[in-house]
Amino acid sequence: MTITPPELSVFESLESEVRSYCRGWPAVFDRAQGSWLHDEDGHAYLDFFSGAGALNYGHNNPVLKRALLDYLERDGITHGLDMSTTAKRRFLTSFQDVVLRPRELDYKVMFPGPTGTNAVEAALKLARKVKGREAIVSFTNAFHGMSLGALAVTGNAFKRAGAGIPLVHGTPMPFDHYLDDQTPDFLWFERLLEDQGSGLNRPAAVIVETIQGEGGINVARPQWLRQLAELCERRDMLLIVDDIQMGCGRTGPFFSFEEAGITPDIVTLSKSIGGYGMPMSLTLFKPELDIWEPGEHNGTFRGNNPAFVTATAALDTYWADGQMEKQTLARGDQVESAMRDILREHRDTKADFRGRGLVWGLEFADKSRAAKVCARAFELGLLLETSGPQSEVVKLLPALTIGPDELDEGLRITARAVRETA
Repeated sequence: MTITPPELSVFESLESEVRSYCRGWPAVFDRAQGSWLHDEDGHAYLDFFSGAGALNYGHNNPVLKRALLDYLERDGITHGLDMSTTAKRRFLTSFQDVVLRPRELDYKVMFPGPTGTNAVEAALKLARKVKGREAIVSFTNAFHGMSLGALAVTGNAFKRAGAGIPLVHGTPMPFDHYLDDQTPDFLWFERLLEDQGSGLNRPAAVIVETIQGEGGINVARPQWLRQLAELCERRDMLLIVDDIQMGCGRTGPFFSFEEAGITPDIVTLSKSIGGYGMPMSLTLFKPELDIWEPGEHNGTFRGNNPAFVTATAALDTYWADGQMEKQTLARGDQVESAMRDILREHRDTKADFRGRGLVWGLEFADKSRAAKVCARAFELGLLLETSGPQSEVVKLLPALTIGPDELDEGLRITARAVRETA
């Protein structure tokens, strides 16, 4: 596919230099449906990006769109702060019946604001309030958001530097496999907790991603997560699971921590919880932790009612019968098989892959290779992004609703991009 660079002068002259994704995809997108985007010149692109995980059900999903249009056409509430609305009631009821109750999860639901970092800030604030301590433990290569509290528990040096001030009260520990399995899990963490001279203040909580998306698709083993949960309980620390990108079915089950059989004290959700790509986030926590005073954590956009509508439609359509998890795991097997084929074809190239469900990463010893693969994939009509601290991992994040033929087409393009950048 030959692509003529579009006229970008308006974006270059008026929009801030902070823009990023558009630099790797020099097109002006106009419409989208399912797993496809179309630019204003008529070129079609298969989407293995999914709005960084905000579009698990694809672009303009017809079921969710119909629910949204019906709600808007009857003049349903669009902005309601944290007032009680029929849309919120339907979402809460569906979330309890479809997600929480079948998993025996007794969580209170908080609407902290529109984005993932809002959910993380609320989780950190609540943990500190409950435990009366300031310190939070996070993990190497973690990413939890761009506001100051979330940045303090984020590992990426480039993103942390943007804060412009010291980021305090956060201490990183080695994520699973970080020390190449040469040291027993949590040996360093346990030693610091035991040693009165370690300099580690007693933590209020530990925050963790079960799979580090922005950090390079680093997958924590279920047994590692179970050990972490046991450590938190034994040391009187709350366990926060950041499921903002890996939740809502991305790894197969609705929550990414289900495979490990753990029950976090606090869970953060955003991205695809709204179903249609509209801003929405949740902070979930055990009832005994709900010690907020009314209005103590406030915000203008805590009640995105159109997102409640599409979120409810997504839950009722895709999660009520248990089929979505099975389909995602089957699609994951399809991706894994393709990744193995790529590695077999390039035996002379040091490469590795990892993932679960429909999130996968392909890493090369040559750390510049991932960006080249993504650039060539774009030329061939496929949207891929990089991840990892040095953008060294090709990240595959297709919609959960993608068909097997579309998935196979994207995987063939990925293989071709790898071949043509060798």
